[in-house]
Amino acid sequence: MISQNFVLLGALFNIWGSATYALSTLKGKTKPNRVGWLLWALAPLIAFAVEINQGVGLRSLMTFMVGFGPALVFTASFVNKKAYWKISRLDIVCGALSALALVLWLVTRVGDIAIWLSIASDLLASVPTIVKSWREPETEHPTVFRNGAISAAITLLTVKTWTLANYGFPLYILLDCVVLYVLIRFKIGKRLMQNYKLAS
Repeated sequence: MISQNFVLLGALFNIWGSATYALSTLKGKTKPNRVGWLLWALAPLIAFAVEINQGVGLRSLMTFMVGFGPALVFTASFVNKKAYWKISRLDIVCGALSALALVLWLVTRVGDIAIWLSIASDLLASVPTIVKSWREPETEHPTVFRNGAISAAITLLTVKTWTLANYGFPLYILLDCVVLYVLIRFKIGKRLMQNYKLAS
């Protein structure tokens, strides 16, 4: 395992990715789903508080940055009126379920249960962006997800005691970011849909 000080390097990757996405949003090139980005901000920031309470220490910085970056993007989406993705029924359903998971998390106040609920909440918040990245990857920006995956991987490499509090959220973020990065960068969904249309 590497020194936990490398988490600081991961935090730099996170802020770089978030700043790139926020700047692209300000220019109107990227259209974030506000429901998803708001919930992506809330869930990790609460997870950060839980990790601090459970004594995770410096590794919890990744969780904080995973929440701070989306808060930055969410704010940027209000500056440029063109940088807004229309909210669908899927967004509302996933947003409501994600918010419910957050409420249950706050009610339980049990560390591991809270972390599982934070992951569930974040995953539900991801669903609309995953669908959007599948259908219209050009409305997204891959850098934030690539850097989020790098940051999570660095954080996992610093883990010495493999408890859920130490690895749960970083492992989930790694997997989620890899899926989103691949969908956006390689336009897999759009290519498959075009190939299906051509074959029909």
